[in-house]
Amino acid sequence: MPKQKIKTHRGAAKRFKRTKRGKFLRSKAFKQHLLCSKTTKRRRGLRGTTTVAAVDAAKIARMLPYS
Repeated sequence: MPKQKIKTHRGAAKRFKRTKRGKFLRSKAFKQHLLCSKTTKRRRGLRGTTTVAAVDAAKIARMLPYS
């Protein structure tokens, strides 16, 4: 009997992207709402993406087997 394919976790697929080196990128937290109470400097620092911590990368790799 052939081995079954593993399903991709769709919530994780929308939130994380794998780089060529195998690390995962994520967007920064606290940038969705209530932005007028945050300073411009703080909001500017929340732009863009950052890498996922090494301790969490193994969990995400299991959720995204084919990325």
